[in-house]
Amino acid sequence: MFEQFKNLKINIARAPATPRDSAKLMVLNRADKSITHKIFRDIPSYFRQGDCLVINDTKVFPAKLFARKPTGGRVEVLLVRPLQNPSEWTALLRDFKPGAELIFDGGLKAAAQSLTENGEIVLKFNKSDVLGYAHAHGLMPLPQYIEKARKHDGMTPSVQSDKDRYQTVYAEHEGSIAAPTAGFHFTPELLKKIEDMGMSVARITLHVGWGTFKPLKTAPEKHKMLPELAEISVGAAARINAARAAGKRIFSIGTTSTRTLESFTDNGITAAGQKWTDLFIYPGYKFKAVDALITNFHFPDSTPLCMAAAFADEDFIFEAYGEAVTNNYRFYSFGDSMLIL
Repeated sequence: MFEQFKNLKINIARAPATPRDSAKLMVLNRADKSITHKIFRDIPSYFRQGDCLVINDTKVFPAKLFARKPTGGRVEVLLVRPLQNPSEWTALLRDFKPGAELIFDGGLKAAAQSLTENGEIVLKFNKSDVLGYAHAHGLMPLPQYIEKARKHDGMTPSVQSDKDRYQTVYAEHEGSIAAPTAGFHFTPELLKKIEDMGMSVARITLHVGWGTFKPLKTAPEKHKMLPELAEISVGAAARINAARAAGKRIFSIGTTSTRTLESFTDNGITAAGQKWTDLFIYPGYKFKAVDALITNFHFPDSTPLCMAAAFADEDFIFEAYGEAVTNNYRFYSFGDSMLIL
């Protein structure tokens, strides 16, 4: 899918914009098919009093660990999520051999237990505070293309500042192995300005797993989205429903917020609760909960691009991506932003 996108000569962002709200902003208007070029700090001019801004307040943890085999070989381990037993986690690593032992620094060890239906490996650790170990020794799980691009430029693949910058300023609930990157451009000052102008801000949570960046290898209708844990509080649902009932617009920051809203909304009402969602949004989907989408510029074979194309129309998105290339927009996680009205 999106074969035409693969021929675009894009500029991959190696690092985030500094300051955050200095990133470029492309504004797509679906009504008249117009495209406008702005700076992200200009975004409040598109909001109206009473509109609701929905943010995903998940927090990325330093999930990338390094271990060695008993034979001495180095192994990269990406923690995914804890299981009911705190000493058991699912993880991603290249090889799976039942019973294989992994040896980490500081006396931590793990044994490979089994393979899940999602392709994750269940690791049994000899200690229960695996998350604490990750905070002490782990690296932020940056996308591989950033690490490769940095190496190509002679940069260190992972730098200390990534613990702050590969994170939104409103991150609160830890549990993601990838960031909801559309929120990177907000600053505390910009959020305060938005609230001061009379907008409502609703915090919801979707813990981003590796399914969000799992590439499409089939037609969209055959792609299986891996489930991710999502939650909407009673207070957040009330803010969203109040704005909708008053005829105001729901602005969703990113594809993760949008998937959560669409998963919890039926007949014009957004419910509170917690559940695992495997909703996959691609062209042809009828949106129920979102009036405007803030997103980044995505990979061709990615589920976020499918959602953007579903929201704005595939031809319009391709036109926008062409303009982004012409105007030297930066692509992917640390890249520039798009507002679809």
